[in-house]
Amino acid sequence: MTRLDLASGMTVAAARRRFADALRQEGFDTPDLDARVLVAHALGLDHAGLIRESGRALSAADIDAIAALAARRLKREPVARIVGVKEFWSLPFSVNAATLVPRPETETVVEASLKAIDADGRRDDALRILDIGTGSGALLLALLAELPNAYGIGTDISVDALNVARSNAVRLGMAHRAGFICCDFAAALRGSFDLIVTNPPYVESEAIPMLAPGVRDYEPRRALDGGPDGLEAYRVIADQVPRILAPQGHFIAEFGAGQSAAVEAILHQRGLAVVGHSRDMSGVLRTLTAVYACQPSIPGS
Repeated sequence: MTRLDLASGMTVAAARRRFADALRQEGFDTPDLDARVLVAHALGLDHAGLIRESGRALSAADIDAIAALAARRLKREPVARIVGVKEFWSLPFSVNAATLVPRPETETVVEASLKAIDADGRRDDALRILDIGTGSGALLLALLAELPNAYGIGTDISVDALNVARSNAVRLGMAHRAGFICCDFAAALRGSFDLIVTNPPYVESEAIPMLAPGVRDYEPRRALDGGPDGLEAYRVIADQVPRILAPQGHFIAEFGAGQSAAVEAILHQRGLAVVGHSRDMSGVLRTLTAVYACQPSIPGS
């Protein structure tokens, strides 16, 4: 593996270029961007500060800080994990070892949710939202940012992940509209929700060792492992959703490539009908939208 060697007296700009070259030699997709972000983070600078300080000679402490981050990135640790922040839906989310790093393809869930809500003309309503397996809170908080009168609940089995989600809600000014509950998917919940979203584990257990190192070695396994066929979480969630989805509500789930038909069949067996699909920016079928197959009876009606 390439090492990053930085010489005493090297400027900030020269160190950034050498860092990028080391990443390029190892076949990284975005070496210049990665080097820029990580050098700035090591030196405590923003983008403007990195430009302003480009001609400054590095101190020994600066060199050590940059080299430490370079060693982590060269081992394929994701940049977001190194800096502890990832942008999602144009919002900054803190992440840690207990949470998945939010990915651009998951924004398709937000897009599909807003499309369903807008079709019903309910964007300004006091909607109740549930995010099953919330992790960093990215899906829930992105939706609350778009729905000013909505209130949401995020569930996760990881207390550490929920602590991250709560801190993200506070930092984004949404703590008064977001609650977080520790449970297995939606097992602890009662009542009805107008919108239920989820990005559950969906990788087949045997496929995990074949994932890219940045995913395989650094993402929490229980957020990836969907069991032998990748569908275990959908079966559990599909059993829970019918008792908590409001009569006119929508259920929107992300799934892996090639899993659409299998997930749709699981939902159909539980009385849910798929009424829409969405593709991500790469053209991969990524989400489905489901509603009750027939209108459930309302107690007392």
